[in-house]
Amino acid sequence: MARYKHIDMSPRLLPVDLQAQLVPGSVAHTLYHVVDQLDLSAFDAHYRNDESGAPAHAPTMLLKAVLLAYSQGMVSSRSIERACRDNVLFIALTGDAKPHFTTIADFVSRSRDAIAAVFAQVLTLLDGEGLIGREPAGVPDASSHFPHPCGSCSPSMA
Repeated sequence: MARYKHIDMSPRLLPVDLQAQLVPGSVAHTLYHVVDQLDLSAFDAHYRNDESGAPAHAPTMLLKAVLLAYSQGMVSSRSIERACRDNVLFIALTGDAKPHFTTIADFVSRSRDAIAAVFAQVLTLLDGEGLIGREPAGVPDASSHFPHPCGSCSPSMA
């Protein structure tokens, strides 16, 4: 009978340097460093927990996760929550905070204009660093391969 190596599924403790997961020159690495340098005072106006109440998730952390998600075409707060739990890049950007999807959705809905302004600034910076391609690589006409999000209209109607 054939012999195989034993697969050991016992628990392990693996040390992970989250910052080391952000490869220099990548979008995630750039977001990690750039977002902290921007003026994000517009996001602070919503929070009223200076003296009482539970500490809130930092807007910088939520913004990094949302911007990385948007850069990958991910817009659902549930998919962003899942990525923050399962994807090492999102885990590194959020410091393994695991924000709930309602927290993400609330942040996006109340800060839509501020997020759009920051996203435009970040896109300009990413473009300046050559991290944004002009054409989708390897997909000549992506609209013919993927259905429109509403499902009922054709790509030409979008």
